Amino acid sequence: MDLTNIPLLTMLRERMTWLNRRQDILTQNVANADTPGFTARDLKPLDFAEELRHESMPIHNARELRTTDAHHIALSHNATQFEDYEVHDAEANPNGNSISLEQEMIKVSDTQAQFQAATNLYAKTITMMKTAIGH
Repeated sequence: MDLTNIPLLTMLRERMTWLNRRQDILTQNVANADTPGFTARDLKPLDFAEELRHESMPIHNARELRTTDAHHIALSHNATQFEDYEVHDAEANPNGNSISLEQEMIKVSDTQAQFQAATNLYAKTITMMKTAIGH
């Protein structure tokens, strides 16, 4: 049995990838806080119902390759295609910059906490599986 393809672990990995990508975008916002004309960006939230529907399907995509032999190389769903958008939380400065450092730091802190929670859940799941198989 391939433990890497368990739906819960796949969803946690996708969530951690999304959080990592969001952290990258938020740090770009903070780094460009004084750049004239820079507009804040963020990632669109993941739709849990859609992700659950996607993971519960036996075959994710009609064009996805199937592994029917032990010698086949399994290709997984590409989780790095997340949508981003411009954020208009703060009023633009006279130089056209719309970054609010306070808002960005709150988002960075929240993203970090969510990533830590997902990492802890992932580790606990692996520990539980190891205990279940007596390892």
